[in-house]
Formats: sequence, C-alpha cells, structure tokens
Amino acid sequence: MLILNKTAGVFFKPSRRKIYAFLGSFHFHPGKLFLHKLVLGIETSCDDTAAAVVDEAGNVLGEAVHSQTEVHLKTGGIIPPVAQQLHRENIQRIVQEALSASEVSPSELSAVATTIKPGLALSLGVGLSFSLQLVDQFKKPFIPIHHMEAHALTIRLTNKVEFPFLVLLISGGHCLLALVRGVSDFLLLGKSLDIAPGDMLDKVARRLSLIKHPECSTMSGGKAIEHLAKQGNRLHFDFQPPMQRAKNCDFSFSGLQHVIDKMIMQKEKEEGIEQGQVLSSAADIAAAVQHTVACHIAKRTHRALLFCKQRGFLHQSNAVLVVSGGVASNLYIRKALEIVTNATQCTLLCPPPRLCTDNGVMIA
Repeated sequence: MLILNKTAGVFFKPSRRKIYAFLGSFHFHPGKLFLHKLVLGIETSCDDTAAAVVDEAGNVLGEAVHSQTEVHLKTGGIIPPVAQQLHRENIQRIVQEALSASEVSPSELSAVATTIKPGLALSLGVGLSFSLQLVDQFKKPFIPIHHMEAHALTIRLTNKVEFPFLVLLISGGHCLLALVRGVSDFLLLGKSLDIAPGDMLDKVARRLSLIKHPECSTMSGGKAIEHLAKQGNRLHFDFQPPMQRAKNCDFSFSGLQHVIDKMIMQKEKEEGIEQGQVLSSAADIAAAVQHTVACHIAKRTHRALLFCKQRGFLHQSNAVLVVSGGVASNLYIRKALEIVTNATQCTLLCPPPRLCTDNGVMIA
C-alpha cells in the first residue's frame, strides 16, 4: 500500500472538492442489507474506462464502460497522454454509473479492486489515484489487481472451470500462454518476443489505409482486417508463420509485419497508387494476414498443450484451453484454435465478447 501511494503521487489526482462532490452525490440506503461481500472493480490500463460491482457469488450487479476507440481511430493509434486525459474526463461518471446501476453506495462496498499493472502508466495512474481517494474516504480495503491475471480468471465467472487449465491471452498489448494452477498461481510457458498480435493487425490495417475503406471506416484495425478478410482470397499471398523451428512456446509478430509492409509497398508500385490509398487487393491481403496470424497462434498453442499433457500438468481426459483478450473475439482465429483443441481432445472455452476486452467485471 505504501508503494502504491508513492506511485499514485506522480499521477493524476482529482481535487478534493470534486471527489467530495462526487461522493456526496450518492443516496445511501441505511435499511438495505447486503448478505454478500461487494467489490467495486476499476479498469483503466489502456483505452477503456470501466467499472463494475460484483458480489462474492459472481453476480454482476452493475457495470459501465467508456470506450476511446473512436478518438484513437482518428489519431491513428493510442497516444498515452490523450488516453490519460480521456480517462480523467470519464472515470468519475463511469464509477458513478456502475454504482448506481447496482444500487450500491460506496459505504456498502466490501473493497475496491483496481488494475495496477501491466498497462500504460499514464492510464493506470488515473484509475489508481481515483481508487486510493475512494478507499481513503470510506476506509475500505484496496485490492491491487494484475491485469493479465484478471483476464485469465474471467472464465470462472461464466463457466465451471477447475484448476489447472491452460490460458492463451491475445490482445492489442499482450500475447502469452500460461498454465493456471490456482488464483495467483501461474506458470508462464510462452510470450511474444516483440509486439502483440492485436497491435500487428492494427498496424497492418493502418498501412492498408482501411479507415478509408467505406465498410471499415468506423472499425478498429483488428475488426477491419477480420471483416475484409471474409471477402478476400488468402491463397493470393503466401506469408510464412514465424518461428516454425523454434522449440518453445513463444510468439513473434514484428518480422511478419515487416514482410507484409514490404509486400504492400510492392503492390502499391504495381498498381501505381500512393501510400494512403486503398489497394484493390486489400481484401486478399487481409485474408492472408489473418490466416498466417491464426496459424502462428494455433501452432504455438498446440505445442503448449502437448507439453502440458506430456508433463502431466493438465488432465489427459478433460484438459481445458481458455482463450481471452480482444483478439479472442476474432472468429477465424478461434476456429483455428478449435481445430487444435479437437485434435488434442481438449475443451476450448472463451468468455463472452464483452468480457474478452478490458472491463471492470474481470477486475471486481
């Protein structure tokens, strides 16, 4: 707690007047009795401001989220100071909406849980500072949460999953494989050696100028690639999955991105167009890129499943692979993982799409 307070000092601190006005806006219910412990979860690790109230039985009593996607599409990517400012502008409203939806006042909470790592430092600081003000005012316990652990355990909110299980977390900022042996007991098996798959898909979408494509103008990069890929022929381009001979479970996407960039430049010359215009072959490129990323993720996950079964880390008969994170909502990648789990006699589980992306529920 001492470390967290020192950390919070360098981040955004709302004025006492604003905090007290916010806290005073709640209607208290002295006659109401909650039989369960209630936790407020706050998430500001990247570009989503989210909050939720969950009870100890796993019931979601109320939640709220503000997405910054529209703003970051215009700037061509997430700019940390911009994300920080948007968190500042929305965190009070989002927390209030979550508490109001759950009909819970701050005094009725059992604890406040907040993401403290990993993530963008400027974004994390907004949620941390706000939370520390809240727990100080109402003398509530503060629970620091590891963002990736929250993603890994979310499936236990929606499905009956026993430990141990294998988890694959794939998003715009992360890519890792871990054996989940218990709450806060993780064995890291593999991670990206450079960038995350969602980051690579976003960069390819920007290089293809998909924001100028009439069907993709309001979509994030990853969503635009998935949408356009349905119209393309992946066989028109041949990209090789990275690390095919690597005897580990790590990932790599930056080399593949470099190869794709060079090919896009070549196609622009062939079609006689300048960078910033949409290629006629954009759909085919999107299909080939998505297929290659899916193959790479599936092959590395296959290695991890075989390793865990061979070493007895997972049950032979009812092993479970949990896939979460924003990229887990890509249905083509999910289908590739289904092929892997069917071949290894495992069960594939994914949280619902709204819980795959960053949210306050998983933190609570």
